[in-house]
Amino acid sequence: MHKSAGAIFFAVLAAVFFLPFLGGVHLFDWDEINFAEIAREMIVLGNYLEPHINFESFTEKPPMFMWLQALSMTIFGVGEYASRLPNAIMGIIVLPVIYNIGKTVYDNKFGYFWALAYFGSILPHLYFKSGIIDPIFNFFIFSSLYFLIRYYWAKKDFWGISRSRKPNFYLNFGALFAGIAILTKGPVAFLIIGLVVFVYTLTNGFRLPAKMGALVRFGMLTFGVVAIWFGINFIQNGTSFLEEFIIRQWELFSSQDAGHGGFPGYHFVVLLLGCFPASIFALQGMTKNNMGNQVQKDFKRWMIILFWVILILFTVVKTKIVHYSSLAYYPLTFLAALSLYNIVEGKWSFKGWMRFSLIVIGLIVSAVTLVLPFLGMKTHRLKPLFQNDQFALENLNAVVNWTGVEALSGLIMFFIVFVAVIGFNAKRKVLMFNTLFFGTAIWVFTTLVLYISKIESYSQRAAIEFWEEHAEEDAYLTTYGYKSYADLFYGQVMPKENANYQNKEWLFKGRIDKPVYISCKVTSASELEAKVKGIRFIGQKNGFYFYLRKPK
Repeated sequence: MHKSAGAIFFAVLAAVFFLPFLGGVHLFDWDEINFAEIAREMIVLGNYLEPHINFESFTEKPPMFMWLQALSMTIFGVGEYASRLPNAIMGIIVLPVIYNIGKTVYDNKFGYFWALAYFGSILPHLYFKSGIIDPIFNFFIFSSLYFLIRYYWAKKDFWGISRSRKPNFYLNFGALFAGIAILTKGPVAFLIIGLVVFVYTLTNGFRLPAKMGALVRFGMLTFGVVAIWFGINFIQNGTSFLEEFIIRQWELFSSQDAGHGGFPGYHFVVLLLGCFPASIFALQGMTKNNMGNQVQKDFKRWMIILFWVILILFTVVKTKIVHYSSLAYYPLTFLAALSLYNIVEGKWSFKGWMRFSLIVIGLIVSAVTLVLPFLGMKTHRLKPLFQNDQFALENLNAVVNWTGVEALSGLIMFFIVFVAVIGFNAKRKVLMFNTLFFGTAIWVFTTLVLYISKIESYSQRAAIEFWEEHAEEDAYLTTYGYKSYADLFYGQVMPKENANYQNKEWLFKGRIDKPVYISCKVTSASELEAKVKGIRFIGQKNGFYFYLRKPK
């Protein structure tokens, strides 16, 4: 087999699964629409250096991801497909990359299992079809760490790794990727890298993986990359942008942003269920004795450290969002691959607790996707569960065409569990693992196609369709009682001559010069009517009420 055949296989596989149906459903508030709107405003304003939202400076994130989205929109047009395409392309890059890393550290078979575990686990697969920032951010951090590791190995002259490159080659590329990671999501990238290096040093007899001079050089090169963008902003805006950026990063770290709180074990549960089935095998990979040569043992140590740094860091962070711990997908799937590899090689066994865990979680997932369409046909039976949530009650009135065909995805997962787990055959281990992970990937793909559009009908679709309906009008669009960027993106909002349009109090009570269309949730409708005089109710759909305020 050609040495590149495995990488090509996974690149093609990723393209087949990640590229189709990217535009099959509206972008979801909050993150997808947020980033897409920033990219759209970059194109509208012709300003690619300073991110804007609602045509005001946005200091929460650096612009790298939005640059990629803006490029995609320039080529393919503003919309859902272009917004999600950068992550799909990243998926086409990631799978061959981890295959090659696995092949380098172990062999072709290990590289195959690592890429397979990443491809065939729920959230790692799903996020490559999303428009959130994390898949690209995670890749740059992981790449930076990998090049740092390679630098360490080259300096130590570890056996078993090609030394065709000089050590500084790896150090320079590690710094480059670290800088790009910071330009993607901010200083948290450098914090993660620093914590991983620090913990490694503690577990390595207090011996740094590089001399202090090399680490200083790494830091200087990293900030040299970052300074290109920050420097231009400093020249244009002085210290104001940098100050606002730093303040916002601290707010995100120290507070429950936008109400996204959670219990202390939140990310443990997310990784266990969201990374199914790899998460089950990863437990064995983490706890088993460290086998292999010097390089393999050291790489496993790095991966375990990376996993726990991510898990503990984002357990400490008060804001709890599913994708915050997504960088852990790399070490988690590595550890899963380690388990698969050793089971196939006959060195480890397929434990009873692993079989039990796979069956329980798999059957739960199967049952949910089997039952959901039939619940959708009988939403009136669900209403007693939401008596205290008027918005949810009204959304259950959405007209959704459930056919029962949607249950196919549940049957797929049931088949996977039955064949790959219940029917596990020791003589056909590779076939069973292929069935499990390829089957899960098919389940994710099928579920997205069959379910996601229908689920959107019970949430945001009514409001988005309202904005699309009024996108061509010379009017102001806004929300009341909830925050959204859907009115901006789907209403194709452009900068207005009257600067007051960004002031909601003016839109609700001021001397407006154009009509104002307002969307609010049913729970805020009476409050809005009492607050804003002279508004006219123009419609209701599901949990949303729509109003019009005209200039006098």
